[in-house]
Amino acid sequence: MRPPRAKYFNTTGPCDPRLHYMLPPTPRLPEARALIEMDRYFVLHAPRQTGKTTMLDTLASELTAQGDIAALSFSCERAKVAGDDVGWAEEMLLDSIRQAAAQSGWPKKLLPPDPWPQIRPGSQFIKALSEWCRHSPRRVVLLIDEIDALQGDSLVSILSQLRDGHNARHKGHPFPASVVLCGLRDLRDYKIASGSTPDQFNPASPFNILADSLRLGDFTADQIAELYDQHTQATGQEFTKDAVDRVHELTQGQPWLVNALAHEITFKMGVTDTITVESVDVAKERLIRARSTHLDSLAARLQDPRVMRVIEPIVAGISPDTDMSFDHAVSYVHDLGLIRDTRTLDIANPIYQEVLLRVLGDRTERFVRADPHSFVPPDGRFDLTRVLEEFVVFWREHDEVLTQQEGYHEAPARSSSWPSCTASSTAAANSTANTPPAANASTC
Repeated sequence: MRPPRAKYFNTTGPCDPRLHYMLPPTPRLPEARALIEMDRYFVLHAPRQTGKTTMLDTLASELTAQGDIAALSFSCERAKVAGDDVGWAEEMLLDSIRQAAAQSGWPKKLLPPDPWPQIRPGSQFIKALSEWCRHSPRRVVLLIDEIDALQGDSLVSILSQLRDGHNARHKGHPFPASVVLCGLRDLRDYKIASGSTPDQFNPASPFNILADSLRLGDFTADQIAELYDQHTQATGQEFTKDAVDRVHELTQGQPWLVNALAHEITFKMGVTDTITVESVDVAKERLIRARSTHLDSLAARLQDPRVMRVIEPIVAGISPDTDMSFDHAVSYVHDLGLIRDTRTLDIANPIYQEVLLRVLGDRTERFVRADPHSFVPPDGRFDLTRVLEEFVVFWREHDEVLTQQEGYHEAPARSSSWPSCTASSTAAANSTANTPPAANASTC
């Protein structure tokens, strides 16, 4: 018998309890199971890499293990290329259902029919699901991941067929007992994607059957400590309480960041001693400089007009023009995980804040020739007076070029004063894994 493999902190794809340190997913969202038991259709949404797919897979396994439910989790990602081609989207979704069912290990009596019934495009999805439920000895529950991959007519058609099947259940027609639509977006934004308006009411809308909209939240400080303690129990390597608190401060519990910092420290940096605040700060800087896919995907959102409308006033430190459309933009940016909540309009966490400002300042940094270390005297403090004096000279020379960029016109002014911030950051990134940066060199 093979010995168990060593676990690690996961930063790519769904978590596997055999391979990864992970928190039990379903206790993070107890309402989901309650709604499924009530045969409800609802939305589950959260930003990318917060554990949605892991939640759905675990929920499907737990529900199926009860014995009276056949719960299947599958993704709509492949159907993204179908665009407005409803028939093609239906075929790919049904193929994804069949593939997920085949990989589930279910007995043959629970599997969907093979082949699916053939019918004209626009009705294939509802007919196929009805046929499956007609022959299933259990209640069928569908957990549909990446629902927002569907576009235009395909999205409207699939949701409309789900509505029709949902309503037909009350007349005795077989159809899934519960359906979970999971993705980045809240219900409001599905309406926008389908060509409607968020505040429009239509009794024939495909959205009027959805009972609730749940958001998968970030980790609490206690949950971070619980996750990191799994590593301690397995290896004997401890995280100090201050280190855990620092991780919570920098990430505000964003699950990918929590795992990425720990992975950076324990694997890439190779820290073998007790993990301290200094190790966390070095790992933070390394993550930002490496600009992983997760962080780059956030930066790519900055040119979206709805994102720009919210983030630009935050960067500029000014009050935005507020109206109903601005409220919808704020909710959208919150759904993406870029801001902490919809009232205070703060960037979601300090790491995201630094990444976004660095991205916006990339163009400005090309004009900066000063050595950032030259602004740090031997005692480790910042020479703020010199920074301000040289900033004035710099801005007079480059202001016209820097303010010509599209949007975020205040970003150059903020980012061009970064030599003082960058000095300690550079020192941290260039430190060895076990060597802390200068004690008095704080980051911005």
